[in-house]
Amino acid sequence: MAVWNLLMDLIPFEWASHGFMRSALLAVLVISPLFGLLSTMVVSNRMSFFSDALGHSAFTGIAIGVLCGLAEPMWCAVLFALAFAVLFTYVRRRSNMASDTVIGVFSSTAVALGIFIATLNGGSFTKFNSILIGDILSVEPGKIALLAAILGVVVVLWVCSFNQLMLSSVHPALADSRGIRVFWQEAVFSAAIAVVVTVSMTWVGLLVINSLLVLPAAMARNLARNMRQYHLCSLVGAVAAGVAGLMTSYYIGTSAGASITLYLAAFFAATFLFRRR
Repeated sequence: MAVWNLLMDLIPFEWASHGFMRSALLAVLVISPLFGLLSTMVVSNRMSFFSDALGHSAFTGIAIGVLCGLAEPMWCAVLFALAFAVLFTYVRRRSNMASDTVIGVFSSTAVALGIFIATLNGGSFTKFNSILIGDILSVEPGKIALLAAILGVVVVLWVCSFNQLMLSSVHPALADSRGIRVFWQEAVFSAAIAVVVTVSMTWVGLLVINSLLVLPAAMARNLARNMRQYHLCSLVGAVAAGVAGLMTSYYIGTSAGASITLYLAAFFAATFLFRRR
């Protein structure tokens, strides 16, 4: 953080003098590439609504953690979301139902269970409002280090497994014949999304976190002509929207997660209108 603070001292803007904005900007620069990378995997594997279902499961995990009186309910949410992701992958592979049907079953069950636990014995739901909206300005330096570690793991996963994961999603039988363990590829990928969604939702907001895993890649598809451009456009778009959204939230007092999402939506609309046919 010392080096980061020295860099921030060189920026001649008023917002750079605030410690919470320095931490928030660093968090955005870590979270945005994370979502940009995962977004390409999510969209390519047709799992756009899976991250939304994971958010619901993470909310349930936090509700369980609060009910148990844990000092840090986020870790309970991580464990619950991991179990949710692996179970979803197992059921999807073992059943003949379409993926969206399985996602709908898991998502509705998770959100109902979360609300049930949160309101148990007449409990108030208002204490969970911060999770729904998010507040990246409250991020702590220790959590930024955690996000950086997760980013490193996701980059390694992306480099080592993207081709296998892509083949597994496009043609599972062919992937299996090539010696690729399709179930474990999908399970590890689902687990990675589960961890990212759970750890970042308190800063981004549960209501918009799914859009951050869909819009960067959706925008990139309007521009890219090959896989390298696809990933690069997704990364650049996610980072640009992240920084612009943070600045907007600071100057006009809006939610950072919602502002980032609106910038990504604007990028998608612009690239869609001016895409090469």
